[in-house]
Amino acid sequence: MRIGFIGLGNIGGKLANSLQRNGFDLIVRDLNRQVATPFIDRGARWAESPAEMTRQSDMVITCLPNPSASAAVMEAENGILSEMTNGKIWAEMSTTDEHEVKRLGKLVVNSGGEAIDCPVSGGCHRAAAGNISIFVGTERHTFDRAFPVISAMGRQILHTGPLGSASVLKVITNYLASVNLVALGEALMTAKCSGLDLNTSYDAIRISSGNSFVHETESQVILNGSRNINFTLDLVVKDMSLFQAVADRTNVPLELAPVLLDIFKDGQSRFGPREWSPNIVRRLEEACNERLLAPGFPEEIVDHEPESAGFEVNRTH
Repeated sequence: MRIGFIGLGNIGGKLANSLQRNGFDLIVRDLNRQVATPFIDRGARWAESPAEMTRQSDMVITCLPNPSASAAVMEAENGILSEMTNGKIWAEMSTTDEHEVKRLGKLVVNSGGEAIDCPVSGGCHRAAAGNISIFVGTERHTFDRAFPVISAMGRQILHTGPLGSASVLKVITNYLASVNLVALGEALMTAKCSGLDLNTSYDAIRISSGNSFVHETESQVILNGSRNINFTLDLVVKDMSLFQAVADRTNVPLELAPVLLDIFKDGQSRFGPREWSPNIVRRLEEACNERLLAPGFPEEIVDHEPESAGFEVNRTH
């Protein structure tokens, strides 16, 4: 299949790289043409517009920061929908709103195409390695057609049901990750203020009922001082707001989520929307006048924004 890919950011660039590494004929586009240069150097083609890309592709993937960006790419005069014809597939890999992906998906189907929402979960490091988890919402026959492409980007692929189901599950899992992040910050700060060694505390949580994927990844970048998981506070606020909207539509009286959203909004106002999301612990660090930094890591790197787009954690004892 000829694959068009729009959105070569932190996650999108790594997903597109997996497709190219697996030999797919790739056409790329991003607002910043410079990020497309490595793909073009390796043989990908550049599309001057989403319409041109769709005309040349069997499947067009969008991986963009918010629902409005996806809508613009789809519905603009030279957008994807202007060239969507029978048999072409649109795959939305952004974290987006269920209603919006269904609305755009209906327009795709009305044009003769097929629509998928297939957001990813697991972090940039897993996206780079090609073993990220991917939720896929679509009809079964479309899932089967797209599977060779999707499985080139991720290892754990789950068909979640009809279009829109994957987007709901994505914001649910992001909500749980955000809850876990805030809870881990409180747990680690309580451990430090109780005089416990943070390396030992990390291991105790890791081998106990308190362990989680978020602990094994994000606690490490908190304790080593980098705080870099390539995910920022504004994206947490967006995803939390999408989760709240799902609950509101279904009349679920959430109790934890509104508190959590207030915490991240406060962090965003204090530290800026593009601050790394694990630095939500800075609220506790300031309140307690303590740094959450494990022994063996220099304190001066806590506020340093890493140059690398990915991260590799190396703990020392």
